[in-house]
Amino acid sequence: MDSAPPPYPAPGDVESQQEGYFHRITIEDATLPSRDARGRGDVPLNREFHRTLSQHEGIDVVNRIPVEFRTLSIHVETKASTDQGKAGETRRVAVKDLVSLDWHKISADETLQRLNVSPKTGLDTAQAHRRLQTNGKNVISPPKSNIIRKLLEWVLGGFGSLLLAASIVCFIAWKPLGNPDPQASNLALAVVLLIVLLVQAVFNAWQDFSTSRVMSSIKGMLPSDVLVIRDGIQAKVPAADLVTGDLVYLVMGEKVPSDLRLVEVSGDLMFDRSILTGESEPVAGRVEMTDENFLETKNIALQGTHCVGGSGLGLVILTGDNTVFGRIAKLSSMEPMRLTTLQREILRFVVIIAGMATLVAILIVILWAAWLRRTYPDYINVPGLLIDVVSVMVAFIPEGLPVAVTLSLAKVANTLSKHKVLCKSLSIVETLGSVNVLCSDKTGTLTQNKMHVENVAVFDTVYHPESFRSDIARCSQEVAANLSQVAAVSSICNAATFEAGSSSDEKEKGAVGDATDVAILRFGDLVASAEVARHRWREIFRVNFNSKTKFMLKLSQLSPSAPLNSGLVAPIAPWDKFSPYDYLLTVKGAPEVLLPRCSFVLDPAGGPPIPISSSSIRDRLTIIQEQWARDGQRVLLLARKVIREGLIPKEVHRMSDEFAGIVEGCNKDLIIVGLVGLIDPLKPDIKHTVATCRRAGIRFFVVTGDHPTTAVSIAGQAGIITDTKLVQHAYDLNPDDKAYIPPYDPDTTDHQSKSIVITGPELQNLGPSQIEQLCQYEEIVFARTTPEQKLRIVNEFKKRENVVAVTGDGVNDAPSLKAADCGIAMGKGSDIAREAADMVLLDDFSAIIVALEYGRLVYDNLKKTVLYLLPAGSFSELMPIVLNILIGVPQMLSNIQMILICVATDVLPALSLCLEQPESGLLLRKPRNVRKDRLANWRLILQAYGFLGVLESLCAMAMSFWYLQRKGVPFSSLALGFGNWPGLDNELLFRAQSVYFFTLVLMQWGNLFATRGRKLSIFQHTPASNWYVFPAAGLALCIGIFFCYVPWFQKVFQTRPIPVEHFFIPITFGLALLFLDEVRKYFVRKYPSSAIARLAW
Repeated sequence: MDSAPPPYPAPGDVESQQEGYFHRITIEDATLPSRDARGRGDVPLNREFHRTLSQHEGIDVVNRIPVEFRTLSIHVETKASTDQGKAGETRRVAVKDLVSLDWHKISADETLQRLNVSPKTGLDTAQAHRRLQTNGKNVISPPKSNIIRKLLEWVLGGFGSLLLAASIVCFIAWKPLGNPDPQASNLALAVVLLIVLLVQAVFNAWQDFSTSRVMSSIKGMLPSDVLVIRDGIQAKVPAADLVTGDLVYLVMGEKVPSDLRLVEVSGDLMFDRSILTGESEPVAGRVEMTDENFLETKNIALQGTHCVGGSGLGLVILTGDNTVFGRIAKLSSMEPMRLTTLQREILRFVVIIAGMATLVAILIVILWAAWLRRTYPDYINVPGLLIDVVSVMVAFIPEGLPVAVTLSLAKVANTLSKHKVLCKSLSIVETLGSVNVLCSDKTGTLTQNKMHVENVAVFDTVYHPESFRSDIARCSQEVAANLSQVAAVSSICNAATFEAGSSSDEKEKGAVGDATDVAILRFGDLVASAEVARHRWREIFRVNFNSKTKFMLKLSQLSPSAPLNSGLVAPIAPWDKFSPYDYLLTVKGAPEVLLPRCSFVLDPAGGPPIPISSSSIRDRLTIIQEQWARDGQRVLLLARKVIREGLIPKEVHRMSDEFAGIVEGCNKDLIIVGLVGLIDPLKPDIKHTVATCRRAGIRFFVVTGDHPTTAVSIAGQAGIITDTKLVQHAYDLNPDDKAYIPPYDPDTTDHQSKSIVITGPELQNLGPSQIEQLCQYEEIVFARTTPEQKLRIVNEFKKRENVVAVTGDGVNDAPSLKAADCGIAMGKGSDIAREAADMVLLDDFSAIIVALEYGRLVYDNLKKTVLYLLPAGSFSELMPIVLNILIGVPQMLSNIQMILICVATDVLPALSLCLEQPESGLLLRKPRNVRKDRLANWRLILQAYGFLGVLESLCAMAMSFWYLQRKGVPFSSLALGFGNWPGLDNELLFRAQSVYFFTLVLMQWGNLFATRGRKLSIFQHTPASNWYVFPAAGLALCIGIFFCYVPWFQKVFQTRPIPVEHFFIPITFGLALLFLDEVRKYFVRKYPSSAIARLAW
């Protein structure tokens, strides 16, 4: 027997594969006389090939591709006609190249000859290596980044624009408005603001770089191998190593790695081109040209599109930048940036702070113009007013926040990567922390996707698969002829294949394909050699299993090598009266779908099949199915039919739509060969994962294509359904539109609407009132769903203000993964699923708990960071300016000291809060409401300004005025002085300002330890869980001492040393602040319904 690989993963007859083969030409690639894509002769095969199959790299390009694919040439030409210069010429050349491609116009054999490749053996390794060395990697060149735009984003992002404006104002206040006596302090303030702006820009750039690095690691870690024919065997090679002339297998769920000319296709081969066209309808794959336009013909598989049905074999004709995908990417504009949930929250916070700062600045200008300038003309001049406005900006802006956010996200990304959780966007983790509805696929997500056949039934006689072979051997020839058909159909009607060179042991043979197909193939091979059974039949037409039809179909004819002289070939029986020219139709799929198409069932006692003439016979089959499904088994029906030669017209091409319609018309009056029950065991950690998610306030639903009884059984084993005996059904939903529907309450344990199972067809027939009732259930199993129905489920829950996450790994999960707020794909899933998802779990499903916890933790820690920064870095800095304007006292905190607090002394403690461990109960509370629970809501502002800020400001003011009073300058001589402050010189003022400064620095210690816990006491959430707070607090004081005690800084920043008692007294104030907050937390815990609890942040 020839060892050559089959035309596509499910092999047909070996002899048929040899037809039309030719000897491979051995001419060097560089000198191969050939024709290029335009048909020109004698052109060396020396083209640049770039491409990678990692779907995430395509993300930046995909969204920039024009939507209307079928009028793509028109759009491009119209655009080009209006462009001038080099860009327009580039577009015109690209369009000309696209429309002149002719690979689709020549035959498959001519395409193979043009690229010097044998359809039997493919390229040899040396030949592929030479082409790769000559033409380069198969990757698309990344788009050029706009450096100027990035620089502007880094510099002006967040508070950067305000800081830049403030710095410019300070320069203006220094000169020319400060002439003839410019103040050096104004220049120093301007320079310091520029330094702060530069530091923020560096951190913004670092965050951008870190995100890009994470994305690059995702591309590198996700699978990117393709199955090709090289050296006459099937081999997996990296997509980046593909070269023109490679023969690539296409199977459902994978992404097309380059532009391919289809040379072999199954009847149901379909491509989703929506990634290029925006069109939702799949496009069939054909061997012959269907359109003169290269972009529209069906015999070309375009790079970046997805195979959503069937299988085939394609010849690589264009790679990398030369593909349609790569060419269009060069013509397309940059993808518009979209803000994530966390980015929107930070932007909202920036707008709030900037708005408050602007409002206060305007009020100061109005007060100066309407009152101070007239009543006290010598008090504040124009440069002084500008500096006051800058002071307000500096006081309000927590300059340390961007640094804290950057480092916090980087820490989360690093932690998640260690747990094999990869995110397309770092802040998507925070979205996961807000999820309250999780829709999970079953196979491969809840279960191990390692199926095995548990039971076999012929009619209503049940057999064990391990003993089925010996059972057949003990039977009479007549009985054995019927029973052996189960194994034969299992092997023939199957899309899985055994790997070449794998173990001869049936249980250890390596297999490639869907887990269900692999399990059934192993069963068939256990009874009789699957390879022998397959090679006796030549495949004519095939329709692979998909989530819509829920069956696989295969039309075959006897192979010329079939041993007819030794008797009939399984699954043919004597009563079939089979002719060698007749056809065999084999079908495998869901019993409820195929049973109506069946008219007979095999008799386990031997002889002709039994007509299904009464409901009792169907009921006996249904009883078997329901019994197995209740045990969590997936039940499939195997059927067959002999089609006489004359019913299939020979003149109709087998790859045409007409032929597919003829075969579909024959898919009736089938003979039921048997039932097989398959078990896919739960993942070991799935029960713990489900329980944790449910305790976290997340409703965990199953959305699967399996039978409802099987799905409910698995859901019960996983803990998704509490009691499988009390599950309701569609008929329990009240169709009355006026009926009262109590909303789902996560705080209630005794829900009126507890558990329900709904099938896809039932979902389609539900009315608006019933849908509303369905969405209030705590436990739901959606069974027999199609991709469209899964998408509807996601949208229905999103419509009711739920944050929905979807997990899955298959092609049918892709639409719902993309539509969900957070799509989560399995690392071993299909390319399409990973393309659509926001997050990929490379290892266990249990990693979702880590992502969920850190999603909530990163948001909590950012709230703590904001709360820590606002009292001293905003409110307490604003008060000296306000009092300076309103009651005429000296400004007790200099502008330079305000900046030192924000970007020096407060930064390290703020960063230590980003490293806080989760408080107990983080996964025991309800998910946050993204529409109500904001990063900076009124409760947090009240805590920061009304409680912490007021206490710190009062204490700092008291300490600085007390110091002046001890030096002979009482408060009474300062109040309402408006510049007339007897006894106060600059030296005393500088020391008083330093007292205020150190009082804030030391009271922030109390704020730091108070803010670490939202509700837990410091004795419950001890500092031992985050030792970083201690060195951070100590370094904050050291930084303050450094700037106030080094002579050079004393001269430039006008800082001064302070008496020793002003170090110890503020520490007692910090302890008092911590004590007061502990009292507040106690009442919040003790009386959760009290006014204090409702005001708690």
